[in-house]
Amino acid sequence: MAKKENKFKGYDISTQAVHTGAGYDAETGAVRRPLHMANSYKLPDDLSKVNYSSTDLLMYARNGNPNQHWLEEKVAALHGADDAIVLGSGVAALHALFWTLLKTGDRVVYPKVSYMAVYRLFHELFNQKFGVETVMVDMTDLEAVKKAITPGTRLVHIETPDNPTDGISDIEAIAKIAHENEAVLSVDNTFASPLNQRPLDLGADFVVESLTKYINGHGDAQGGAIISNDLAAMDRIRYEAQVNVGSVISPFNTWQIFRGAVTFPLRMERINASTQKIAEWLEQRQNVTFVSYPGLASHPGHELAKKQMKHGFGGVISFGIAADDKAVERFCAALKVVTFAVSLGHDESLIFPQPSYDERINLYPEKFRKGFIRFSIGLEDPDDIIGDLDQALKAIGL
Repeated sequence: MAKKENKFKGYDISTQAVHTGAGYDAETGAVRRPLHMANSYKLPDDLSKVNYSSTDLLMYARNGNPNQHWLEEKVAALHGADDAIVLGSGVAALHALFWTLLKTGDRVVYPKVSYMAVYRLFHELFNQKFGVETVMVDMTDLEAVKKAITPGTRLVHIETPDNPTDGISDIEAIAKIAHENEAVLSVDNTFASPLNQRPLDLGADFVVESLTKYINGHGDAQGGAIISNDLAAMDRIRYEAQVNVGSVISPFNTWQIFRGAVTFPLRMERINASTQKIAEWLEQRQNVTFVSYPGLASHPGHELAKKQMKHGFGGVISFGIAADDKAVERFCAALKVVTFAVSLGHDESLIFPQPSYDERINLYPEKFRKGFIRFSIGLEDPDDIIGDLDQALKAIGL
């Protein structure tokens, strides 16, 4: 595919979120893009030059659909990138990127603290099924990163802030180390969002976003994206992972995410401000054992976060309370405004305990191994959220 057109390049991200990928419906004049649920599209009369594994021509839903293409324009614009690929979920995007870039014998360096699917893909599947050498490292420790990224490393993958501890990795420095060793760097930017952080500007080769989270923002659609300026690699991903593995997104989910993305910058600004206020309150609360949020001066990655997260520190707070697993569950269940559920980046606040029996718990810094909770802040009034946390803590005797 060609480089994505961005007619609103140079405008503020809020303007681009509204207008990029948008247009009038040619048939009706409607000012909203229509939803195209078709599986098949009319082929040209001359089939001699049709490539049935291409995504350039609308022919079959697995090769792409108009709603997908319009959302790809918008996501690329949000990152200031040449191209974006939108797929069925954030994990589908991760798998598509890794599947396309890696082969047997390659070496991958990835974080000790990462999203569960990344841990599964590298620790189990790519290692055991395909003979890829996978090496875990503390990505917040540059000296450890330098030792781990050796000649022969094909891919370095990081999350920053990481899931679930909110650790901060130095994108620019790790990109430099990776490139010196002829490796490429991918960054999962889901916790930050493109409003707060644009990894391509800091030297990353690929960015992954779970569109399910902040960009959609309404908890009603699933999708993922790969963003890059490497057009040749992006075409390979489309061919290998979208068309021939089939990780395509549904038109309806795409249409919903396209709608949600319009208000993404406004929502993210509110979430940034609310999360900062709530994190500061938690840090002063008795029986809260730690608070990990990049916007706090107490966070070890705070100065680095200020450098690479230009507009805010995101909507996820990791914190601990002086309680065992069962008491943590009772605390979460006692909340009335905050929803006890997985995921993040929705309009409603979501909270989820990280139990001490998690198989990866020993990979986390020690303070995260007891009473650890991941908390995603939504659009409710922050004082209402604080009041809810306070009453739930009191309900379990804290």
